[in-house]
Parts: sequence; C-alpha cells; structure tokens
Amino acid sequence: MQAARWYNIKDIRVDDIPKPQINPDEALVHVKWCGICGSDLHEYVAGPINVPTTKPHPITGEVAPITLGHEYSGIIAEVGSNVKHLKVGDKVCVEPVIFCGECRSCREGNTNACVKLGFQGLSGFGGGFAEYTKFRADKIYKLPDSMSLEDGALIEPLAVAYHSLEKGHFKKGQVAIVSGAGTIGLSTIKVLKAMGASKIFVVQRESIRQEYARNEGVDVLDPYKVDVIAEISQLTNGEMADVAFETTGSQICFDLLLGSLKATGYLVNTSLWEEPAIVNMNSVVFTEKNIVGTICYHGNDFPEVISLVDQGKIITDGLVTKKAILADIVNDGFEILTGPEKKKHVKILITPDLDLI
Repeated sequence: MQAARWYNIKDIRVDDIPKPQINPDEALVHVKWCGICGSDLHEYVAGPINVPTTKPHPITGEVAPITLGHEYSGIIAEVGSNVKHLKVGDKVCVEPVIFCGECRSCREGNTNACVKLGFQGLSGFGGGFAEYTKFRADKIYKLPDSMSLEDGALIEPLAVAYHSLEKGHFKKGQVAIVSGAGTIGLSTIKVLKAMGASKIFVVQRESIRQEYARNEGVDVLDPYKVDVIAEISQLTNGEMADVAFETTGSQICFDLLLGSLKATGYLVNTSLWEEPAIVNMNSVVFTEKNIVGTICYHGNDFPEVISLVDQGKIITDGLVTKKAILADIVNDGFEILTGPEKKKHVKILITPDLDLI
C-alpha cells in the first residue's frame, strides 16, 4: 500500500509498504481523508520535533522514516477479536494519542500529558497518510451515519480547540480573543460560537484569512493597522476579554492577547513555538492573569465534539480549502502550505482514493 513517510526536513516520500496486521485489541481503518496539520508542517520545514530519529520513541520503538498523518477518518476494514463496539463498514475517526497508561499523568486521567507522550502519525504506529492504518480500538470512534467523512477528518483539530476552552475555564456569555485564523484559530472560533461566547475578537494580519474570520461573524483586528489593546478596551467598555487563545506562535500576538485580558483572565496557548516566548511576569503577577498551555484532547473531548458537529452546533464550513490525492501530497499539500500561497488555505485534506477527488 502507499504511505507518505517523513525522512528528513523537506523530505517526505510516498512509499510502498506492507498493509498493517492488527492484534486482538486493534482495528484496521481504510483511510478516506486525512488533514495536513500544523504539526506536520513544522516537521516538514523545521523537524525533527516530534518525529523520533536517532532514539526510538519509548512506546512505539520506531524511528524515521515515520508515516505521517493524525487527523483522519475512514471505514473499518477489520476488527480484532476483542473489539466489540466496532464492525466492518463503520465510519470512524481516530483519537491518535499514544500514552503509557502508567505514569502519574496517565493515572490521573491526563493521558495527553503522559511522560512518554506520542502521536500516531508523528511518533510511529502508522498514520493517516496511507491507504490503511491500524490503532487501538478504544480510541477509534464511530461517526454518525449522517456525518460526512470529510467532517470526520476535522474532529481532531476541532477537539484540540474544544479542549483549549476547557483549559481556559470558558463559560457561556464570556468575551474571547483568538490570535490567528488558521485551522486551529478558526476551529477555536467555531467552538466558541457553539459554546455561547458573547463576543469574539480575532487578531489577524492582512491576508485572506481575515475574510475567513469575518465569515464567522467576528471582529477582526489587524495588529499592524490598529492598537489592538485599545480597540478591545473601547469595544468592551473597558471590561477587556475574559479568555484568550494564542494559536500562532507569535510574540506580537502573545503580548497583545496578554494585554487585552481582564485581571484574573486566562491566556491559553495552543501553538507550537519555534523560538522561546518572552513573558513580562510583572504584568501577570500584578493582575493575577493565568497563562495555560494545552497540547490536545483527552477524556470525552472526541465524543463531545462529534456530538456538537452532528447537532449542527459546530459548523465546519470554510475549514477545508483544498483536497488532493496521496500520491501528490508533497506538491499539492506540503509545498502549498509552506509556500507563498499558504495564507490562502486553511485545511488541505488528503485521500488515497482517486474516486473521492
């Protein structure tokens, strides 16, 4: 079967590899759609970050080349003998976290903070940029019959956003700021709308992504054209924002979000940073603001997001801007998302199935 594998920076190859063989607690997924994530792009231009190279991952035991892809949906092709909640033909998506189940974080239910944390599609155990992949069946979720497989491939980034609201102690009726209108930024906006935010500001410099944000009915502030902190103060009658979500890895955005928060507010960082951030700790101390990191989902996040999408509370329109075939993943996916036209796109979905294009 075909699979897109990471070998090195700017070196992703579509190889022919054996079809996975499942064990009794796993299921085999015939992949239909898989999204290119910001984490994948970081590996492409600046890796290795999560991909193990010289030292094998402590759980998967694998090193590069690693099959990429962790935002995927598909059809169950085979189930292990111990698997009871899935059957061949089910539409599914996968929660791709790899964890030990033994460390303190895992024992306390925070499997997304496991000391040996990994992700399928970054750390080993196959990935979604392939014709088939297998995974532990308890992390494979059946999709409603009414849900498209394209939407199924968006559950993972939406679950990242959903969990960030939990980390920010978001409550219905609060005012929120989001920096960036890429995949996670827009996903965060969509989840905030679904959960009842009273007002949403988006910090986004000039690009088509401003239009994507405005299509969500939010206030867009260009940090190169307006005084973001002053604008938010004016538009909230001096009350400022309750919670902020940093999705860009930008020092400018981080500073603006921190300055736009009310005292005791929460700044949730969802982004990966290529350089260390600088924090004015006095501005945190004297206002008792909270800076919180979040990596991804855990617990019931996936089922809850699936339900919100199925109920129509989270509208996925506008997230997918291009679809491409697996064989062309580098030129029609990674190169576009890291090239001069990257701001035109939000999510590019990849499929191994020519009939879906």
